[in-house]
Amino acid sequence: MPRHPHAAPSVLAIKGSVYSTLAGRLEHFPGETYPLHVGDTWMEPAEGCRMEDLRVADLPGLHRYTSVHGMPALVDAVVERVRARSGVPTERANVLITAGGTGGLGAVAGAILAPGDEVLLLAPHWPLIEGIVRSFHGVPVEVDFIGRADSAESAIEIVERQLTSRTAAIYWNTPSNPTGRLIPGPWLEALAEWARRHDLWILADEVYEDYQFEGAHAYSRPLAPERVFACHSFSKAYGMAGNRCGYMVGPAEVMGELMKVSTHTFYSTPTASQVAALRALGGPGDRWARAARDQYIETGRRAARTLGLEPPEGSTFLFFDVSPWLGEDGLFGLLEACAERGLLLAPGASFGPYPTHARLCYTAVDPERTQRGVELLASILGTRRRR
Repeated sequence: MPRHPHAAPSVLAIKGSVYSTLAGRLEHFPGETYPLHVGDTWMEPAEGCRMEDLRVADLPGLHRYTSVHGMPALVDAVVERVRARSGVPTERANVLITAGGTGGLGAVAGAILAPGDEVLLLAPHWPLIEGIVRSFHGVPVEVDFIGRADSAESAIEIVERQLTSRTAAIYWNTPSNPTGRLIPGPWLEALAEWARRHDLWILADEVYEDYQFEGAHAYSRPLAPERVFACHSFSKAYGMAGNRCGYMVGPAEVMGELMKVSTHTFYSTPTASQVAALRALGGPGDRWARAARDQYIETGRRAARTLGLEPPEGSTFLFFDVSPWLGEDGLFGLLEACAERGLLLAPGASFGPYPTHARLCYTAVDPERTQRGVELLASILGTRRRR
């Protein structure tokens, strides 16, 4: 039990920086920079959905609290969206508007985890989920999965090996941040049935649902609606990362417990952000997302081709093993060499047991600048001896 001046052991175990410890190098860099380490978009939201479009004269109460559940009109719009996309009966009681997907997953962790409960994280995984689990005194268990599983059967074999009496939940992210890969629908179906057999909760991170590049996105909630918490985000869907607005959809019987956690952490999602989100759902956001998707496909394929990688299947990332180009200074040495040239990448260890991998976000800056950064990376790798 920690006492002054010590912090909680669960918090001390959380990484302080997950995207780059070298970001400060770019502050005074003399030339063009390529900050490809953080998952974001260079594009502004659709016209009519930006903060500059919101006026108090038109929107009285814009700077006041709204309901901790979420602005009623936005909750209703989300209900209709979820019904149409997933086919699952959905009511207001199934939805919670949150401070981004991050706040939503934190509310889930706070609602379902007891100290010491384990959460299986299908890896490579979104980096903040590890710290979220630890923040609520759970134990993250990284499961090397994407790239190892090659069938529904092998998917079950992999997770079965990590199951213990303390396992409470399983988390997956598809389309994947960081890999740009998909977990196929039949695998998700098998995993959901496995979770049902073992009485586990499912955390389905679907924030890149609009950025699956071939075929239709496979939603997890239809597979086990009684145990799935589905995470969605206006940040990724509509270029609103700075607004901090997302939503969770889950079993009505437990959503009230999520609301308790969210109320006592971020209280309510920013009102202006909810107004912008509601406007996006009115049509402009989806038109924006279709145009962004087309651009992301082209930019991602071009970047992958330059680096000799498989093209991404979704999301906005490339994740690759750089071990052939590492020397005695390891991955940090390569990342430092990149930072000295104005290029930032995220280290693979942030996403699981991948100490020789790096992640690149090809939407963080405009496509031509991204390509110049990718070509710089190819040049840096070309100057290092391939082992």
